Amino acid sequence: MSLTHILTPQRIADVEIRNRVVRAAHATFLGGGVVNDDLIAYHVARGKGGVGLSIIEILAVHWSSPGSINAFLPDIETGYRKLIDAVRPTGMKLFQQLWHGGHNSQPLDGSPPWSSSDLPGLIVGVPAIPMTKAMIDEVVESYAAAACRCVEWGIDGVEVHAAHGYLPQQFFSPALNARTDDYGGTFENRIRFLREVLEGIRSSVPSGYPVGIRVASDAMVGGVGVEDNLELARYCADRQLIDYVNVSLGNYQTAAKMIGAMHEPAGYEMPTSSPITRGVSLPSIVTGRFRTLEEGDQVIRDGDASMISYVRALIADPELVNKTAAGHPDHVRPCIGCNQGCSARLFEPPYRMGCTVNPGVGFEREIGDDRLTPALTSKKILVVGGGPSGMEAARVAAIRGHQVTLAEASPKLGGSVLAAARAPGRQGILDYTTWQEQEIFRLGVSVRLSTYMDADDVRQEPWDAVIVATGSSPRMDGVQNSNPGEPIAGIDLPHVLSSTDAMFANPSRLGQNAVVVDDAGHYEGIAVAEYLASHGLNVHFVTRHLSVGPKVENAWVVEPALQRLAKLRFQAHTRMRAITIDSSTVVIGPIYMPSTDLRKAIPADTVVFVSLNHSNRKLYDNLAGQFPAVLIVGDAQSARQLPVAVREGHMAGATV
Repeated sequence: MSLTHILTPQRIADVEIRNRVVRAAHATFLGGGVVNDDLIAYHVARGKGGVGLSIIEILAVHWSSPGSINAFLPDIETGYRKLIDAVRPTGMKLFQQLWHGGHNSQPLDGSPPWSSSDLPGLIVGVPAIPMTKAMIDEVVESYAAAACRCVEWGIDGVEVHAAHGYLPQQFFSPALNARTDDYGGTFENRIRFLREVLEGIRSSVPSGYPVGIRVASDAMVGGVGVEDNLELARYCADRQLIDYVNVSLGNYQTAAKMIGAMHEPAGYEMPTSSPITRGVSLPSIVTGRFRTLEEGDQVIRDGDASMISYVRALIADPELVNKTAAGHPDHVRPCIGCNQGCSARLFEPPYRMGCTVNPGVGFEREIGDDRLTPALTSKKILVVGGGPSGMEAARVAAIRGHQVTLAEASPKLGGSVLAAARAPGRQGILDYTTWQEQEIFRLGVSVRLSTYMDADDVRQEPWDAVIVATGSSPRMDGVQNSNPGEPIAGIDLPHVLSSTDAMFANPSRLGQNAVVVDDAGHYEGIAVAEYLASHGLNVHFVTRHLSVGPKVENAWVVEPALQRLAKLRFQAHTRMRAITIDSSTVVIGPIYMPSTDLRKAIPADTVVFVSLNHSNRKLYDNLAGQFPAVLIVGDAQSARQLPVAVREGHMAGATV
């Protein structure tokens, strides 16, 4: 494995960075508007892990656009000073991204957003105030003032966020800028705002201090394309306004491109970023779901980038660089691109970043492999269940020095992930359970496959602790949350399957027409629908929800799936419920409406009922109090999502 390029130093202006591995700026929401101890610990972990450069998440430069860190707060300096003092010994350099969200953010007082034009942004949905010249000058000055403060605090460089549909791109994009004055129309006018921002920053920072920009093709009709960004980068480089360019893809109209999920290959953004690297004689940073240093090394070797951003890979494992450089890339915990923790959790409780596969993210001061304490006494531990939660419990307990046995009833480890991975574009989820399996064998866990254990079986040996990770089972009672008092008639017919049964069924035996009744609203229903449709079935998707997959919309996975399904025989029926099933049809009707007038029958050779599962907690209930410690984790306690299962498994292994 060649790493001769990515592990060599890179100079940007007067700053030398120890390698080409970058943690590009991304929202964490860990600090609540400031730099706090959680955010500091997050960066320190990546610095200790060998990262060359970390670009701190957005620093909002002006009160009209509050962000995850805010330059206009009175005591912002204290946190930055602590951050610098904590990170500096690790050898990682720190740049700060400067940001104004324009119409994609809103002042805290509820007044309208500021933007180039009066278009509402997708995030806020409020028509913006077209900025006057005085407002433009005020914001330009705030960028310069923020950059000046970064120098004072000891930040190594700054980057202007001119991508992803934020304020500089709202001026630059023809699709977002309807102005007819000096800030709209021609290229020279549309770039004027960004030029003034960069000129103001240059005049406020010392010579040789790194200044960069982040740009992105927005993948939107009439918006900013590759040639536009190349012209922009050349314009700024020719005028010595920037020292590097950071290239990304997408905006909120095309968010699935901005944060490509597991269906996207490594380097999927290269067609839009490589031309900019090759067209500008400045260092470039590129991104695009890179997960291994070998992938990044190849891109640099080919001349398509100077540095590689590994945002989600470094969320999943901050030790990516150290483990790989030490010759153990197989020890790296893989990012699976599910976007459930790093993205979705920013928009829903707890409104701070996490990670599906790394429960320590955001809690680096308390949780994580480096926080595990060796057991005072090596205990004999039994884990029942070999899904992600059980394997995480076994892995962590083994790291701490316990003698761990894991019993799994089926012939394979992986639990419900094995079914989930059969859906098109979802095979990558197996990367995590494969890694878990490798790790528990490496750590000496005794694995008993095809071993079902009930309470009597467990009692045959004197365990010091039992961790019950027996998962959950499909709920096939026909109860829908829209009307729980009226279960679906005919739910017990033989052609009605659970999603697990459907995913492992031979599609050629399922007939021509399938109806998927999705009461859950997670990706499971989409997965089984796409699996069936991809095998030629005509699929009707019935859900009580307003849309398909609402519980995973913020993971940016629904739109790509719907785009694929649009090419197949697929039809969605939203705000509907199944009423009766017979041998050849499913009768559906609107939720909350008893009238039969709007009901209709859909042909169905196969029906799949998707609901929130029943937990398999019988073993725990039968063992509670019979051993020194009996714990229950994951879906065995309550059927929830993968991030919760992994976290509970980790905590059980860490405390047993």
